[in-house]
Amino acid sequence: MNFNFLLPTRIIMEPGLRQRVGKHLNDHGIKKVLIVTDPGIQRSGLLDSIYASLKAEDIDYRETADIKPNPRSEDCNRIAEAYKHEGLQGLLAVGGGSAIDAAKAISVLLTHEGRIEDYEGECGLQRDILPIIAVPTTAGTGSEVTIFSVITDSQRRYKMSLIDPRLAPKLALLDTEVTATLPPAIAAATGMDALTHAIEAYTGRRANPISDGLALHAIALINEHLVPAVEEPDNQNAREQMLIASLIAGVAFGNSDVASVHCISEAIGGMYDTPHWVANSIFLPFIFSHNRDANLPRHAQVGYALGAEPTLSHAEAAEAAVQRLQALSQRLGIPRFRDVAGVNEADFQVIAEKSKINMSDSSNAKEMTVDDYLQVIRQAYDH
Repeated sequence: MNFNFLLPTRIIMEPGLRQRVGKHLNDHGIKKVLIVTDPGIQRSGLLDSIYASLKAEDIDYRETADIKPNPRSEDCNRIAEAYKHEGLQGLLAVGGGSAIDAAKAISVLLTHEGRIEDYEGECGLQRDILPIIAVPTTAGTGSEVTIFSVITDSQRRYKMSLIDPRLAPKLALLDTEVTATLPPAIAAATGMDALTHAIEAYTGRRANPISDGLALHAIALINEHLVPAVEEPDNQNAREQMLIASLIAGVAFGNSDVASVHCISEAIGGMYDTPHWVANSIFLPFIFSHNRDANLPRHAQVGYALGAEPTLSHAEAAEAAVQRLQALSQRLGIPRFRDVAGVNEADFQVIAEKSKINMSDSSNAKEMTVDDYLQVIRQAYDH
């Protein structure tokens, strides 16, 4: 067996951690930082305690909140150009995966030449980027511990992936109080996003023994805590467990890969600007069902982690997993594909073709053709 496993990010988790962000920046020698966030976080008041912490530690900061739900290449290029000569020593990403992915891309451009489109794929960065301190505000993406950044190339209407170990944040600060204010719809979809990461990490072809353990534990945690975290916003334990599950799912897929759910969701995100977590939530049950006969024992293990009786056969447990995923989607109010803004049946062939050329297509449990993608897309639309 051959595999590699890398975790370059230090992780700290404790309540009220955002109030001590300045100290952690000081510990990393960062005295001038760019805060990368989004308008929703900026309006929420979550940054107030961070500002106070930075001022208390005499840290100079700039801020950009011009980050969209699917971060755009032109925005990353423009922001990096605006701050290239500011003498920044690091970036503080506060938000969901979009803010953290954007911070990674901006940091590349602050230390390298060219435009972010030049770094698609395996970047092969020649030097370290400015260190990134990540404060995730959703329990879904895991971007705070991955070596990936997904950026929408607006000209091509295509979500491109950047991959390089240097992209990983230096520090992930998980404040267990932050997600208490997460709206239920976002808590639901980002939680299903984390479940997608864990399931694809475990069932995909690049799984390894370490990612397996993390992924299965994340699946079990999400199965137990996602619904309470959504339906009981004051349930601090459920929100905390979801933050943990999201992180370890991120570590898992960061050292294996995602697969065809992401191939479709990234194609849709590039075309319709659909939030990534919504698209993943929609297609997870359909790809799981399509894949299960390619590796029935692994899909059965997902079923057991989702609560299937251990006495069930592999086929029965895998079917129970499909039913559980569909029931979760329905209970959490995940929209149907046909209800997503902008969806047009005339685009399905293009979506299938873009899904097939995604870098993670080869990691899927089952070999996928364009026709296979088209079949799954139609199933989700007609469901």
